Amino acid sequence: MIEQIKDAVTRSRDTLLSDAIGAMALMVILVVGLHLPNFS
Repeated sequence: MIEQIKDAVTRSRDTLLSDAIGAMALMVILVVGLHLPNFS
């Protein structure tokens, strides 16, 4: 199981950073969207 995870990480190292940035952007959009009603 651990070996499979390590292999997947090493194979997808190129896209891992961009995927993490995309996930963070989605979280920021979610948090901002949930707080929008408080601004009006």
